Amino acid sequence: MEYLSSLFLGLLLSFLGQLPLGTISITATQIAVQENFRNAWKYSIGVSLIEMVYLRIVLSGMEWTMHNQTLFNLINWLSVLFFLALGIFGLFAARKQDPDKKAPLLNNNLDRLLLGLSMSILNPAQIPFWFFWSGYFLNQGWLHPGFVSFNFFTLGSGLGTIGGLMLFMYGGNWLVTKMKTSNRRLNQFMGLLFILIAGLQLYRILRS
Repeated sequence: MEYLSSLFLGLLLSFLGQLPLGTISITATQIAVQENFRNAWKYSIGVSLIEMVYLRIVLSGMEWTMHNQTLFNLINWLSVLFFLALGIFGLFAARKQDPDKKAPLLNNNLDRLLLGLSMSILNPAQIPFWFFWSGYFLNQGWLHPGFVSFNFFTLGSGLGTIGGLMLFMYGGNWLVTKMKTSNRRLNQFMGLLFILIAGLQLYRILRS
């Protein structure tokens, strides 16, 4: 029962964490709309794998995580540059592109599993998210320390991430199709969202 509880906690928390609109979730929608659901699933699995790696690092040693802030600060700055470049390039390309052409982020032959891995690696905001909630669950006694319990919690987080992204894959595809939104409009929205995320990330770095 303890292990199932850990699995459910990880699943529920990760699922809810995916619901706020962000670059990870909207990219899943883009892939589903502009490519196919198979690629969207591969992308989601890639995102989920890195999410589980980050969580396992947090669970394996919160002290280690706190003492390796230099690495995560570097990833933070790289993510700002990455998302800002994607946003500016996306808006510029959307002005000149064919309405049905794919977004610049997807206009390549990169396997969508690798794209999911890359996007998730450049999203270090999940580190403090898991650090806070894992500590809270441990303090409340809802999550019990232990190798097996932590593994079930981590597995649940991966399943929850995929479940949350499924909403954007299928629900987003339905909504875009229903509204008959062109790829150009979707790409413009993504460009603006990338710039917004870069700005928020920069603000978070400067405030920390």
